[in-house]
Amino acid sequence: MTDPTPEDVQRYIAQGLACEHLQVEGDGRHFSATIVAAEFDGLSRVKRHQRVYAALGDRMRQQIHALSMKTLTPAEFAAAGASTPAASAQTHH
Repeated sequence: MTDPTPEDVQRYIAQGLACEHLQVEGDGRHFSATIVAAEFDGLSRVKRHQRVYAALGDRMRQQIHALSMKTLTPAEFAAAGASTPAASAQTHH
Protein backbone atom coordinates (compact mmCIF):
# COMPACT_ATOMS: atom_id res chain seq x y z
CA MET A 1 0.00 0.00 0.00
CA THR A 2 1.49 3.33 -1.03
CA ASP A 3 1.56 6.30 1.31
CA PRO A 4 -1.27 8.77 0.69
CA THR A 5 -0.56 12.23 -0.70
CA PRO A 6 -1.88 15.40 0.95
CA GLU A 7 -4.44 15.53 -1.90
CA ASP A 8 -5.57 11.98 -1.04
CA VAL A 9 -6.07 12.90 2.62
CA GLN A 10 -7.93 16.06 1.62
CA ARG A 11 -10.22 14.00 -0.61
CA TYR A 12 -10.81 11.40 2.15
CA ILE A 13 -11.84 14.10 4.63
CA ALA A 14 -14.04 15.90 2.08
CA GLN A 15 -15.86 12.65 1.23
CA GLY A 16 -16.98 12.23 4.83
CA LEU A 17 -17.33 15.81 6.04
CA ALA A 18 -18.87 18.88 4.41
CA CYS A 19 -16.05 21.43 4.57
CA GLU A 20 -16.17 25.12 3.72
CA HIS A 21 -12.36 25.22 3.65
CA LEU A 22 -9.93 22.32 3.69
CA GLN A 23 -6.17 22.42 3.35
CA VAL A 24 -3.85 19.48 3.94
CA GLU A 25 -0.05 19.41 3.88
CA GLY A 26 2.23 16.48 4.53
CA ASP A 27 4.92 14.06 3.45
CA GLY A 28 2.95 10.83 3.01
CA ARG A 29 3.12 9.78 6.66
CA HIS A 30 2.68 12.95 8.71
CA PHE A 31 0.01 15.48 7.81
CA SER A 32 -1.38 18.76 9.06
CA ALA A 33 -4.84 19.96 8.12
CA THR A 34 -6.93 23.09 8.48
CA ILE A 35 -10.56 22.06 8.39
CA VAL A 36 -13.46 24.52 8.43
CA ALA A 37 -16.94 23.03 8.77
CA ALA A 38 -20.26 24.45 9.91
CA GLU A 39 -21.03 21.26 11.81
CA PHE A 40 -18.17 22.04 14.22
CA ASP A 41 -20.31 24.82 15.72
CA GLY A 42 -20.96 24.02 19.37
CA LEU A 43 -18.56 21.06 19.45
CA SER A 44 -15.48 20.84 21.65
CA ARG A 45 -12.08 20.45 20.02
CA VAL A 46 -12.08 16.76 20.96
CA LYS A 47 -15.51 16.21 19.36
CA ARG A 48 -14.37 18.06 16.23
CA HIS A 49 -11.31 15.83 15.95
CA GLN A 50 -13.44 12.72 16.52
CA ARG A 51 -15.66 13.85 13.65
CA VAL A 52 -12.63 14.11 11.33
CA TYR A 53 -11.36 10.70 12.47
CA ALA A 54 -14.81 9.26 11.70
CA ALA A 55 -14.63 10.76 8.20
CA LEU A 56 -11.23 9.13 7.67
CA GLY A 57 -12.38 5.78 9.06
CA ASP A 58 -9.90 2.91 8.80
CA ARG A 59 -7.49 5.05 6.80
CA MET A 60 -6.50 6.77 10.04
CA ARG A 61 -5.22 3.47 11.42
CA GLN A 62 -3.91 1.92 8.21
CA GLN A 63 -2.49 4.70 6.02
CA ILE A 64 -2.14 7.93 8.00
CA HIS A 65 0.45 7.74 10.74
CA ALA A 66 0.08 11.25 12.14
CA LEU A 67 -2.42 14.03 11.59
CA SER A 68 -2.39 17.36 13.35
CA MET A 69 -5.56 19.37 12.88
CA LYS A 70 -6.83 22.88 13.20
CA THR A 71 -10.63 22.55 13.27
CA LEU A 72 -12.65 25.76 12.98
CA THR A 73 -16.20 26.89 12.40
CA PRO A 74 -16.71 29.34 9.52
CA ALA A 75 -17.02 32.20 12.04
CA GLU A 76 -13.79 31.19 13.80
CA PHE A 77 -12.02 30.92 10.43
CA ALA A 78 -13.25 34.39 9.41
CA ALA A 79 -12.14 35.84 12.76
CA ALA A 80 -8.72 34.23 12.35
CA GLY A 81 -8.39 35.85 8.92
CA ALA A 82 -6.71 38.88 10.48
CA SER A 83 -3.90 36.66 11.77
CA THR A 84 -3.54 34.55 8.62
CA PRO A 85 -0.47 36.39 7.24
CA ALA A 86 1.44 35.73 10.45
CA ALA A 87 0.43 32.08 10.41
CA SER A 88 1.50 31.65 6.82
CA ALA A 89 4.87 33.25 7.59
CA GLN A 90 5.99 30.05 9.30
CA THR A 91 8.80 28.31 7.50
CA HIS A 92 8.09 24.95 5.92
CA HIS A 93 10.83 22.34 5.74
